[in-house]
Formats: sequence, C-alpha cells, structure tokens
Amino acid sequence: MDKQQLSKDILKLVGGEENIDQVTHCMTRLRFNLNDNKKADKATLKNTPGVMGVMENGGQFQVIIGNDVPQVYSALVGNMSKSPNVDASSGAGSVEKQKRNPISALFDFISGIFTPILPAITGAGMIKGIVAILVALGWLSDKSSTYTILSAIGDGAFYFLPIILAISAARKLGSNMFIASALAAGIMHPSITALLAQGDTTFIGIKVIAATYSSTVIPIILAVWIASYVEKAIDRITHASLKLLVVPTVTLLIMVPVTLMTVGPLGTVLGNGLSGGISWLFDNMSIFASILIGGTMSLLIITGMHYALLPIVVGSMTTLGYDFIIPLMFAANLAQGGAAFGVGLRSKNSKTKSLAYSTGLTAVMGITEPAMYGINMKFKKPFIAALIGGAVAGAFMGIFNVKSYVITGLAGLPSIAAFISPAISTLLYALAGGAIAIAVAAVLTYILGFQEEDSAPVAETAAPVAEPVREAAPVVTEATKVQDEQVFSPITGEVRPLSEVPDPAFSEEIMGQGFAIKPTEGRVVSPINGTVFSLSKSGHAIGLVSDTGAEMLIHIGIDTVKLKGQFFSPKVQAGAKVSVGDVLMEFDREEIEKAGYTTITPVIITNMHQYASIESAGRTAVKEQELLFTAKA
Repeated sequence: MDKQQLSKDILKLVGGEENIDQVTHCMTRLRFNLNDNKKADKATLKNTPGVMGVMENGGQFQVIIGNDVPQVYSALVGNMSKSPNVDASSGAGSVEKQKRNPISALFDFISGIFTPILPAITGAGMIKGIVAILVALGWLSDKSSTYTILSAIGDGAFYFLPIILAISAARKLGSNMFIASALAAGIMHPSITALLAQGDTTFIGIKVIAATYSSTVIPIILAVWIASYVEKAIDRITHASLKLLVVPTVTLLIMVPVTLMTVGPLGTVLGNGLSGGISWLFDNMSIFASILIGGTMSLLIITGMHYALLPIVVGSMTTLGYDFIIPLMFAANLAQGGAAFGVGLRSKNSKTKSLAYSTGLTAVMGITEPAMYGINMKFKKPFIAALIGGAVAGAFMGIFNVKSYVITGLAGLPSIAAFISPAISTLLYALAGGAIAIAVAAVLTYILGFQEEDSAPVAETAAPVAEPVREAAPVVTEATKVQDEQVFSPITGEVRPLSEVPDPAFSEEIMGQGFAIKPTEGRVVSPINGTVFSLSKSGHAIGLVSDTGAEMLIHIGIDTVKLKGQFFSPKVQAGAKVSVGDVLMEFDREEIEKAGYTTITPVIITNMHQYASIESAGRTAVKEQELLFTAKA
C-alpha cells in the first residue's frame, strides 16, 4: 500500500484540508471532525484501496485503515499546509494541543527541524568526502576549476545552512516558510556581511554587534522561533484584505534588525560556546568522553535523545571543520552489527541465524534498528555486549583523536569517506575502531550467550483446556506461513457474535473476524503466545501477533478512546513477549459503563486473508484462558 498516495486520496475525499477542523487516530482508524460531513465523498472513500471502511459516529467522520493507521496519519498531516488540531487522547502526535514535558518537546522540535534537512547536508557532505578522496589519491588537483566547482557543491548547503534551517524550522512551527527564508537571506546578504566586517555598525542609532551568520545553526533557529510569534500576532490584528501586504512586510522589518542587534549575536555566542565546550571536553577528557558517548549512543537513539546532539554536530562541523561525535556514532552502530553477528554465530536456530546475519549486515551499513530491536534487545545480553563494544571502540577513537570531516546521514561503512583528512591515518584509525566495535560485541555476545527460543511449533490441542501449555514459540518472519491458531479467551464474560457489536467496523467484519465478549471482570490476559506489537495510548486497544503469524486486535469497549486513558491500566508495553494468560490490561468495567460506554470487547484476527475460516469453541460463557475460537489456515 502506497501510504503517501492513500493519504492524499483521503485528504481530497474528506473535502480537502479546509474542511478539516480536527483529525486524530486510534489503533485502527482516522477520526475526523469535519466542518461539513456532507462534503466528504463517503462512497468513493469506501472503495479506495487501503480503506477498510467509512462510518460516522458521535459526530466524527471515521476512516478505517487498520494496523497501518499511524503511518497513514503521519503522511496525511505531512500533506497539509497547516498542522491540524489533534486530540492528545488518541495517541496521535499533536502539534497544538498535546501537552508534553519540556525536554520531550525540545527533542521533538530539534528532530522536526534537522531530520528533513539531513538528505541535503548528507549529500553535500558526501560530495566533500569524495572530493577529499580524489585529492588524496592524486586524481584531482586542488588548483583546478573542477575542484572549485565540486567544492562549491559540497560547501553550498553548509554555507547557506541558515536559509535551509529557516525553512525547516518555520514548517515545524507552522509559520510561513518563505518569510523565514527571507529573514535568513536578509541577515546573510553580502552587503550586510561586508558592513558587519567593518565594525562600528549602527541601525537607527542602535549598535549592531558584528557576527558571521553563514554556516551557523542557533542564531537562525532562535530568530525563526521569535518570528513565528511576531508573524501570528500581526496576522491576528490585520484585516484579511491586507494580510498579504502587511504580514510579511512588518514581520521582516521587525525581525531582521532584531536578529542583527540581539538574537543573532546571542545565538552566535551560544553556538560557539557549545562547539568550544565539546572541543574542550575532547581535548582534555578525550578518553572519558569517548567511552561515555560511544557506550551510551544506542541508548540515546532508543530514547530519541540523540537528536539533541544534531545542533552540536552541525555547529562543530561548520565552525571547527570537524566533529568528534560522528565517529562514536559509527562505533556504536558497528557494535550493534557485531552483536547481531555474535547471535548468528552462537544460535542453533536456522531462522535466528539468518535474521541475525542479515540485520547485522544492515547495521554495519548504518541502519541499526532491525538488529537492535529485532535481535539484540530481544535477547538482552547481545544488546549489553553492543554497548560495551561501542564503549571500547570509543576509547580507541578517543586515544587516537579520530574526527569526522563530513556530516553523514548513516554512520556506517558507506560513510567511511567522512574520515578522510589531510592525514590518511584518521581513516585507518576509524576503520580500526569500527573493527574493534564489531569484534568486541561479537565475542562478548558469543561468550555471554542468551536464552534462545525453541524452534518447534506450539502443539495443537484437540479440545479446550483451562490452562494451555506455554511452550517456547518459533521466531516468525514475514515469510513464515501461518498455521491453525488457537485463540484462548482474554476476558471472563459472555461470548457474543461480532454482529452484536454497535460499531460497523466490527459488526460488518471490516476489521477482521472473531468474536466479542461482554466482560464480567475488568482484566485482559493474552489469548496467544506472541508479542505485543501495539498498545493505544488511551489503553482501550491492544494489538498482538502470535508466534505462528496471527495478527490480533483486542478492542475494549466502543468509542472508549474518548475516555483518554481514564479507567484503563496497561500492564505491558509494545514489544513485550507474552504467553497465554499473561496480564495485558486492567480496566474499571463499572466506571466505564457509568460514563456511558459499552464494554463489549471484540477479539478478532485482522489478517484473515491468510486464513480459511474461524471455528468457534461453542461457548456462550467463557473464562480467561478457555478456548474461544480457532483460526483455520
């Protein structure tokens, strides 16, 4: 499914961006608050590939997508010129209403600014690396016009970085990107640059502090942030007929001088302070800093805190011409690959071996998520070995003062050109550090070992059992062929057909097939041996995938997403391995019903296209862990 195209189709068919007042998403569907529901083309939406159904409920216009709804939501918001209002209870990201702690908000802001521009600065940086290689090999003279042109291509994105950042920051802040880029262009204009270089510059009698803005980061981010408030304030008080003329004119007249006189110099001091501080740290405490960052980089990536390093990396590169952090990212990534290789060497499970080697290879190429989440964190000890490998390799790079001279998007073997410098030794030390990371992580993983799952499939039982046998489950890949899946009851209560669920997405089996349970107790346990692959923020829905490939959804109540998590108490997190009977969720059944919501709970197989039929266990009342139904392959 092309999620980008699907999001565009949905945006058009709900009446366009101007018809959307608010959009959220839950576990399975996009939830629109439209200005006029009649403007939505409901019939065409129902027949759109990728849309499982459309319904209106409680004033909301709901488009049912299924498990891919988070990706479709992200693409939808990305295709809108202005960020929509979002209800934080949905678990969807919010630009305007969702409340987050300041640190999370800062990381999100930094990530939102730098992530979109990484292709531009990575491409430019790689060109600089290629030019350095050609010069080092003697294939290109640094006196030739070809060298000058190629160098300009590589340097251009960095010299005009404030303009690129201004556009990205304005997009993140919801202000006008072109006013922001004009602001950046204004402070970088050659005549202003020359004027500031002369010194003793004033504007309407106020002294302008000399600063250089090319290749800087913090000054323009601060300026665009302040400009977003100025622009919106002017927009609010300006008549609609004059907005096009007044808003950009007044915003630029205010912000360019303010930036030159206050914000710019302050940002320059902060930026230079950060770069200088990092430089001092590595000059005076190189080994300690390298061990610390190399050993914890993977943890920073998991928490998202690595985004806080991006301004430091870019600032160091543009002001100093090199950076110490990228080599440590390189070491940490290769250590993740090494740990996965160690799993492959020790594992006796052919599927685990294959997965470990393939994900290990992608990790050393700079893409660590498959190895980190699919292998190393799953078996735990290999992840610890990877952290140690990153720390040891970091110590080596600290001892030999390894620097990166190019910003790379993927810190892996393809980006090795980043370490080319006038001295070829930097490249050799970087390669040696990477080899140490791989070797240490692989050897430690092999020595420490890990608890491996049995590759035998779960035995089928001929009849319902109260306490199902919990056998170790096989490792499942996308290519695994599904087999009959016994689904045990996750809740004690009355068994109902899906047709009695007051929601067409379930009653018409749009989402999948199964049964519903009217709970008599407020607890949900795992109906299968497998993994929790998703858990709604509001707690009302749990997605599971069994070890034999069945994808399941347990949806507690109808429209309970509106409770915003009240009365729900999750006991697991996404990614958790579970066995039949493990507690997933507790909920206050009586309070939910007092709030006006039914607690009838659909328990369905969502990948029914891979199964032939559903076979009921024939129960009208069921207890936890009693057989509910069997999905026949």
